[in-house]
Amino acid sequence: MKFSLLILAAAITSTNAFYSGFNVGANLASGACRSESDWEFAFNKIASFPGEFRNIRLYASSDCNTLANAVPAAIRTGTKLLVGVWTQDDAHFDAEKQALLQAVQQYGKDWILAISVGSEDLYREETTASILASKINDVRGMMWSVGASDKSIGHVDTWTAWVDDRNTAVIEAVDWLGNDLYPYWEGVSTDNGAANGAYWAAVEKVRAVSQGKDVWTTETGNPITGDTVGNSVPSIEAAQIYWWQVTCASVKEMNYFWYDLDDFAANPQFSVVDTNYNPLIDMTCA
Repeated sequence: MKFSLLILAAAITSTNAFYSGFNVGANLASGACRSESDWEFAFNKIASFPGEFRNIRLYASSDCNTLANAVPAAIRTGTKLLVGVWTQDDAHFDAEKQALLQAVQQYGKDWILAISVGSEDLYREETTASILASKINDVRGMMWSVGASDKSIGHVDTWTAWVDDRNTAVIEAVDWLGNDLYPYWEGVSTDNGAANGAYWAAVEKVRAVSQGKDVWTTETGNPITGDTVGNSVPSIEAAQIYWWQVTCASVKEMNYFWYDLDDFAANPQFSVVDTNYNPLIDMTCA
């Protein structure tokens, strides 16, 4: 009996305690909205990949009927969703809240990993920190009203926005800080570990201002095609290096979401699969 308990304890401590997954947009490459079956297809594909990348970050709740279509597919496939709530204008924000509320009322809350209120609003200077903080607390109050106070509320923004002291009110309002960081856009190559170093330097800068709250990587990656930016040249090989160096280390110490699963129509393109959904890189980690 003692031996069995020791084995169990070892298994628990060796299990990855963090969530990892992919960003997935609500639109297909054609521009059409993903249907419920499209979401289920994507979730099943992700479940077939190696590792623990079983979770999905969504950008919106009402746009393209994201939650109405994605939630039942997530429940069937055992996928957890990091829900996005857009905040740009009041009408859109209200529609997003209503879509989230309806999904919780219909399906409960177990499919929710967490909720992100806003995405890069501060970077784009589309709002102020105080207004955004009030919207974060608005969503928190709504979730409490339906018995979902255990679902944490965060905000996603660039590392440069988080370290701007004008945005402290948002740090105070959230449970966790969602960090978007791309050495590619800073012109940093994956050669000789340069992009890896730039990534971790940005993570530590956000941790330094986080007031002790968890910092998640909510977007990062390296494009497979697109324009050269400084010393950064998109390629499948560069994406592979970035995955092995950045992803494989990050998933051991934070919640982490790679950008992107299948942005086939984008330029630059960050997809980790081809148009037949075969992986383009080796997604195993030692």
